[in-house]
Amino acid sequence: MLINQDQQKDAQPRSMSSYLAPRVQQIPPSGIRKFFDLVGDNKGIISLGVGEPDFITPWHMREASVYSLERGFTSYTSNAGMPELREAISEYLDKSFHTPYDPKDEIVVTVGGSEAIDLALRALIIQGDEILVPEPCYVAYSPIVSIGGGVPVGVETKAENNFKLTAEALEAKITPKSKVLILCYPSNPTGATMTYEDWLPIAEVVEKHDLIVISDEIYAELTYNQKHVSFPSIPGMRDRTILVSGFSKAFAMTGWRIGYMCGHSDLISAMLKIHQYTVMCAPSMGQVAALEALTNGMEEKDRMIESYNQRRRLIVQGFRDIGLDCHEPQGAFYAFPSVQQTGLTSDDFAERLLTEGKVAAVPGGVFGAGGEGFLRCSYATSLAQLNEALERIGNFVYKLEKQG
Repeated sequence: MLINQDQQKDAQPRSMSSYLAPRVQQIPPSGIRKFFDLVGDNKGIISLGVGEPDFITPWHMREASVYSLERGFTSYTSNAGMPELREAISEYLDKSFHTPYDPKDEIVVTVGGSEAIDLALRALIIQGDEILVPEPCYVAYSPIVSIGGGVPVGVETKAENNFKLTAEALEAKITPKSKVLILCYPSNPTGATMTYEDWLPIAEVVEKHDLIVISDEIYAELTYNQKHVSFPSIPGMRDRTILVSGFSKAFAMTGWRIGYMCGHSDLISAMLKIHQYTVMCAPSMGQVAALEALTNGMEEKDRMIESYNQRRRLIVQGFRDIGLDCHEPQGAFYAFPSVQQTGLTSDDFAERLLTEGKVAAVPGGVFGAGGEGFLRCSYATSLAQLNEALERIGNFVYKLEKQG
């Protein structure tokens, strides 16, 4: 049967956006992606914006993966990940951070730490649950909460407290609907860390209000003046905490997309069900490289961390010499200098620095409350690039001062 033109018009679907779930439509695009679209194909830009190591994955890890392919290891692994990798993760966490987990039913290998966070939130959220998110923070937390039907509730951390989470700030945001606290220390974007003494009052609030904690510790290895204190190592917090980590930052394996989550078997088994029905398992060749990293990659890891430490000292002093206040980051590979003294918003400063100074950095406002007036600058780039970037930023700030 032929359809005439009038009928064809009538058969046209309604606006495509009307098919989309409102909660997805209401989520703004990533502030980081939006900003870096401005970079485009501009030549001569020095980027301090990318949150990944400038090192490539060490050769023996790549070689292990290549050899596994040559041997034909291209099949699915166990949904939870290769048993030998889970065993290695268990031993590593126990030895390094005093957080023991049973590799059989308390550890799942995921497609990066991001999948682990998504799985945890989807397994925990009941429509309308409030999820506490210390800010400034990684830009993905609140959108993932919203997609899962939860309500993100920001808990502001402040520069005068070195961006540490305080029990008072947390307590002030808790309501009867509060269910989950997301933690990320060492912090992206501030580089803040928490000590054992810092964690104790937070643990008391968590227990008092019967909260579950998702502790994103992807930067755990990247600390400089003190060893990382894992939140589940705090007395009483292990079974309340879902530990999330991975290989991207410490082992320069961002593109391999291998992460993991650990926790009480009842929680992990629920998340494993979602993992089974969505991605099946993490890539087998990436799991082989991750196993090699834990088995033979500690020396390279330590060398990379020492390089970051050298760059950290350079960039913090550089910002202070320019006249931009900058607290000293104790972890990760980000500096978070204040640009408030220039009179510009963080967006305006970042855009003008890009166009006039040819340096790309991320405006602090995209990371939530407390981030406005700051700039996230990654120092995971070479010393030569950092020195050149600091010179350009200094010239830009000097020009702003002259314009007065």
